[in-house]
Amino acid sequence: MCQLLGMNCNTPTDIQFSFEGFAKRGGLTDEHADGWGIAFFEGSAARCFIDHRPASDSPVAELIRNYPIRSYNVISHIRKATVGQVKLQNCHPFIRELWGQAWVFAHNGDLKDFNPELQGDFLPIGETDSELAFCLLLQTLKNEFGYRTGSNRPSVAEVDAVLRPVCSQIAEHGTFNMLLSNGQAMYTHCSTKLEYIVRAHPFKAAHLVDCDIQVDFGAVTTQNDRVAVIATAALTDDEVWTPYEPKSFVVFEDGRPVLKNGQCLLS
Repeated sequence: MCQLLGMNCNTPTDIQFSFEGFAKRGGLTDEHADGWGIAFFEGSAARCFIDHRPASDSPVAELIRNYPIRSYNVISHIRKATVGQVKLQNCHPFIRELWGQAWVFAHNGDLKDFNPELQGDFLPIGETDSELAFCLLLQTLKNEFGYRTGSNRPSVAEVDAVLRPVCSQIAEHGTFNMLLSNGQAMYTHCSTKLEYIVRAHPFKAAHLVDCDIQVDFGAVTTQNDRVAVIATAALTDDEVWTPYEPKSFVVFEDGRPVLKNGQCLLS
């Protein structure tokens, strides 16, 4: 299985600390050595880096570790190939345009007998079941809402209401843990395993599981900052992470979960 890493914030934030530990799982502390990728949102656009080499020794990953790109939403993925060869076109995250926005997607799991009927607006470039699922999600959104731009785009709650049943249907074919973002919100579905943590004032220090690195977040943040980090498995060993319930759909916005299985979490 692959592993996922996502970040959703209320202020542009760099992911260097989390990515440092996550990248070690790409062939060093774990076996996910069949490629990796990361995407950073900048407004409606996304800057995407992918490499078919292991993240633990990729020169591109080294660039990311030393280049503090700040973003409201980040999605990263390390791959253990199950469907599709070890090729660049099979590396997550995948990216497409819809409603004048970049949409970014990454998936962990296997989908069996999954052959959705795609209409042509969104077609896979590679050979993975993951990219097929991504194309189906975007096709469903386009069929539901048509062509939208600017202030006419559907709301986070409207998108959530359409994505939840489709993700449940896809999950009937196997394991479907996924991260999806349009730069505004982070939509997440868990079949088997995801965890998240929300860091907010008062910030504390945290130590990585996969390498001996610690950061005092109180020294590098303001009292107004809030950051949600989502991962297949907890990245730190001295913080309390919240495990997802199986078959749950959680939406993050402004660095916190705002919807869970269609229910608003904000008071």
